[in-house]
Amino acid sequence: MDAALNAILDFLHWWIPWEPSVTVVVVFALAAWLYWRGARRSPMTAPWYRRLAFWLGLLIVYVGLHTQLDYYAEHEFFIHRIQHMGLHHMGPFLIALAYPGATMRRGLPATWRKHWLRPALAWPPVRRLLDVLLHPFVAALLFVGLIYLWLWPAVHFDAMLDWRLYRVMNFSMAADGMLFWWLILDHRPRPPARLSPGVRVFVALAVALPQILIGAFITFTRTDLYPIYSLCGRAFAGVPPLVDQHLGGLILWIPSSMMSVLGALVAFTYWLRLDSRGRLPRNRRQRELLRARRTAAAQSAGPDELAGNTEKST
Repeated sequence: MDAALNAILDFLHWWIPWEPSVTVVVVFALAAWLYWRGARRSPMTAPWYRRLAFWLGLLIVYVGLHTQLDYYAEHEFFIHRIQHMGLHHMGPFLIALAYPGATMRRGLPATWRKHWLRPALAWPPVRRLLDVLLHPFVAALLFVGLIYLWLWPAVHFDAMLDWRLYRVMNFSMAADGMLFWWLILDHRPRPPARLSPGVRVFVALAVALPQILIGAFITFTRTDLYPIYSLCGRAFAGVPPLVDQHLGGLILWIPSSMMSVLGALVAFTYWLRLDSRGRLPRNRRQRELLRARRTAAAQSAGPDELAGNTEKST
């Protein structure tokens, strides 16, 4: 009985955040409420497999931001890499795979959608910001650039000492992962999607090589690049610094970069599906019609690009 009670207490203790954040609680509670409400109101937009992907992805991101995992990530480099793989890759990947935009939009009261959501997403500064962030070159540069930035030894050292910078690091990785995978795993043709299927496949593959390079460098270097973990005390005293660093490099080198390959495969599958259903332009006339439709959509249906449009494009 005592052993079972201790196991339950240890499990509950795991969910106590190492560094509590009201922002995380509010954002996750709002996202969960919107999706749950939207799935109840519109089951067609959220079949069981999409719901499973969404809730699993949301759980992975929450664990990375607001549990005891945060303590171990601050005291072991390879745990830090596992944390960021969940925040930047796995969690956002699963959420984007669920395509929850339409469901969450339906979770909002109709008056809120009409008077707040649609005008906010149609506001020119917001549209210009999205045009920049979701440009394929910028999206790929941000995805890889944030990895390099936060792994730069001097920046990493400061982020681990300053709790405010540490939160910026984790929040930026989660937010960028959401934007990137939302762009890559869009299953619609262009328009209304921002990128054509072929470009989505290319961008997903393009970010794999820089991750492989930095992961291999961290794995094979014989220099302790991140002495901050020794200075602050390691969670696992039996793991030598270089072994810890090499394990972290391997996580970035293999599973993290393979997530990009997996994303390209999913995007390629969507490409084949759209082509088999005749939803891709095959001649000049169709391309002109799609170009005209894209222009009209940019003028009148801007919010659907982000919130998720379920209408078919022929």
